Amino acid sequence: MARPIRCRRICMEPDFDSFSPDLRQPTEDVVLTLDEYEAIRLIDFEKQTHAECARQMDISRTTVTEIYESARYKIADSIVNGKRLRIAGGHYAFCNGRNNGCQRHCWQGASVFLKRTPSAQNKKGTDNMKVAVTYDNGMIFQHFGHTPQFKVYTVENGAVTGEEVLDTNGSGHGALAGFLQNAGVNTLICGGIGAGAQQALQNAGIELYGGASGSADDAVKALLAGTLAYNPNVHCSHHDHAHGGESHVCGAHGCGNH
Repeated sequence: MARPIRCRRICMEPDFDSFSPDLRQPTEDVVLTLDEYEAIRLIDFEKQTHAECARQMDISRTTVTEIYESARYKIADSIVNGKRLRIAGGHYAFCNGRNNGCQRHCWQGASVFLKRTPSAQNKKGTDNMKVAVTYDNGMIFQHFGHTPQFKVYTVENGAVTGEEVLDTNGSGHGALAGFLQNAGVNTLICGGIGAGAQQALQNAGIELYGGASGSADDAVKALLAGTLAYNPNVHCSHHDHAHGGESHVCGAHGCGNH
């Protein structure tokens, strides 16, 4: 049996979630996960030791070193090869401000579990992207791996300029990330989603807003307005633990509520 992945505790999301080379169009993205970003923030910016970082993130020093080295390589790859650096995804839970070793930047109280999306607020009016929503009869379908359709929205300069509904034709968890990537999608809004599917989306460079519900059209409007309510702790759900080859126990044991 594969060893469960322990959620990495983080205290804040980045104010800016992408960085691009100047005066050129990058041909490839590098995706830095939020737990990798947190390790860089704590060690390189806050000047913490690896032991202090491990205590704050509630993981081992060995894991901190692995995360930190991975993050440093990705940053170097972005700088040396002129790739766009995006910050998204990862195995993490937000700190609730009550943990030992926690510092001054924590999300507090209920906002840990239901947040507004900061990245959309930063990009509003400037983004050109394709947003997919798990879709069933106008609503956000609540199980990513079994969604019968995706509704895909083309966004130009912060406004929806096109819509289409794509049938998944029974494609399962593992194939859906490739399905979306082939459709040119770079952002996904969905309900429940498991760890294996999240990893596949991350590998495909697709930004995830999980734990959303209600009307698909309204969710996209909220994303563009910077007011989409989503659940960051969907990253710790284990409802799909059998997929992706490893068990994931975070949601069952209150990850984010340690």
